[in-house]
Amino acid sequence: MKELQKKIKEFCEKHNMDSPPEHRVLDTMSELGEVAKEILKMSNYGRKPFEPTEELKQELKSELGDLLYSLITIANSFDINLEEALNLVLKKYEKRLNNGTAGSESD
Repeated sequence: MKELQKKIKEFCEKHNMDSPPEHRVLDTMSELGEVAKEILKMSNYGRKPFEPTEELKQELKSELGDLLYSLITIANSFDINLEEALNLVLKKYEKRLNNGTAGSESD
């Protein structure tokens, strides 16, 4: 993950793609909406069972890439190591699951 963050940071610097964190957050939410749209399309907006076609899976792959890129730019804006962040979350969920559920009611 550290290498991905470095790669994105260098890419943004090379192409002068700096923007404030609040813009990056809005972009990330927009990209998440695109992921949701592709998943909805896979079920014809709930009219048929969820069966992803290869074409739609390729679209979803692209949208997930956009989402990951956007998320990494947020982390980089705050100099947050995403691998460390993920490890903290996994420990949190492990603790919750040991208490009987993955939900926050176990905190």
